Amino acid sequence: MILCAPTGVGKSLIGATVSSYFDSSFTVTASKQLQDQYIKDIPFLKPVKGKQNFPCLKLMQSEKMDNARRAMRWGLTCDKGQCQEKIIKNGKEITEICKFKPTIKQVEENTQDKNSCHYYLQKYDALVSKHSLWNYHAYFQIMTYNKKLFEDYLDRKVSVFDEAHKIEDQIIQFVGFDIFSGQITECNLNTERYDFSDLDSMIQLTDDIAYSYAKQIKEIKENNEYQNNPDYELITRLERRYEKAAQAKIDIIADKKNFIVNEPTTDINGNFRNISLKPIDVSKFSKSLFTTEFQIFMSATIDHKSFCENMGFEKDNVAFIDTEKSPFPMKNRTVDFLNIKRLSYGSTESDELEVIQTIDRILNEHSKERGLILTSSISRCNKILRNLSPNNMKRVRICHSMNKDGKTQDEVIAEHSKDPNGVLLSSSLWEGVDLKDDLSRFQIIAKVPYPNYTEKRVKAKMQKFPLWYTSQTLTKILQGFGRSIRSENDWAKTYVLDTAINNVFFKAQSMIPRAYYDVLGMDDI
Repeated sequence: MILCAPTGVGKSLIGATVSSYFDSSFTVTASKQLQDQYIKDIPFLKPVKGKQNFPCLKLMQSEKMDNARRAMRWGLTCDKGQCQEKIIKNGKEITEICKFKPTIKQVEENTQDKNSCHYYLQKYDALVSKHSLWNYHAYFQIMTYNKKLFEDYLDRKVSVFDEAHKIEDQIIQFVGFDIFSGQITECNLNTERYDFSDLDSMIQLTDDIAYSYAKQIKEIKENNEYQNNPDYELITRLERRYEKAAQAKIDIIADKKNFIVNEPTTDINGNFRNISLKPIDVSKFSKSLFTTEFQIFMSATIDHKSFCENMGFEKDNVAFIDTEKSPFPMKNRTVDFLNIKRLSYGSTESDELEVIQTIDRILNEHSKERGLILTSSISRCNKILRNLSPNNMKRVRICHSMNKDGKTQDEVIAEHSKDPNGVLLSSSLWEGVDLKDDLSRFQIIAKVPYPNYTEKRVKAKMQKFPLWYTSQTLTKILQGFGRSIRSENDWAKTYVLDTAINNVFFKAQSMIPRAYYDVLGMDDI
């Protein structure tokens, strides 16, 4: 079942109602922030959070620290610790499990030590419970790598996937291979030996990386220095890198026609930085991840036909519910289509400047309010900022996941919240951020966020799935519309400057959720 319902309808409570109807369930969502909201509203869901959210008891012991909060501040988290290490005992190499790590049987029988690892306690508690709450990364990781290990605990009746429009991006993290310059240096390989436009050559590079790591592991273990003073952390790291490269080679060779080599990225001097080998069609991998008898996919912006096509589902086997209207009043979420200029790679300088001048004018009209400007790339963000008037330039903060000054997205937004007329400018805040109430009273869509068709995978995906490109663009636009209106009493005005949005809506008429018909003037359709 697909549930297309806007913010405010109560998707999480709908999912929880369905989960409680059955005797067991998974609920999967996209971020820690959404997990926290679920935990607050639906206490019967047992959450699984990542290792970075828990102090490592082993590291705390080695640092002679007994304060968990202080350990977290110092970065002594579970992702930094070693849950298992190789040691030499009685002349043999054995794997030693961290003494703080409980077994899942102990948690199931409630016989674990009171000082057990906090991360594994919550993870195993979720696995042995009837209803559990995961983020996509943790869920796909256990379904990809540990399904056999935990098969007795993964047999659930229903799965509820929230923010389902993000599923493909999450799946693709577990498929294919990313090759970085640091790996090539570490493996003592010469990039000139490989053709970065040829899949077979990249398979060879992947194989050479795996071989190099295997050789390094063998040589280190045979070294007398290692025998006397073994570096288990180094060996564990090399083994993980070997396994990832070796598995990637197997996956790619098994279905070469489904993999694409993206253009390599380079630094400012033209030196190789990284390259990715990714699948065009993720449906062959998604089927092994959606295994429960019943499945619900929920999002404010999801299309029946293109989602089924992309996931490999038979459209007629998937029920589709499209919520008729938003619970938020239309007057609180108005969209003003200004149709200034059509922006593209071929836009003239005068067209670009006219759009920026319009942004400047809107900022003047909202001089005493906070707001948000969304565009399509970091370079466009920089261009907008350079060409604003001095007063408005001072108001604007560029905000991405990581920023030039080293600040995180959350840190920039925290600064923005203390600035009475601050404005965020970003190409990445189209979704996943809540600028509720007076954190943003206006938002400007400067440029339609088309997927980057210069990427080989995007081109190949467009050819194989014609609906995908339009669906991706529409989803991002509609997600952007909702960044500043988060409750029934919240309000903000949206301005759209790029005339290309008209073409998107024309092509995507059948994909537009009914809850957006009023603000888009489609009520008569």
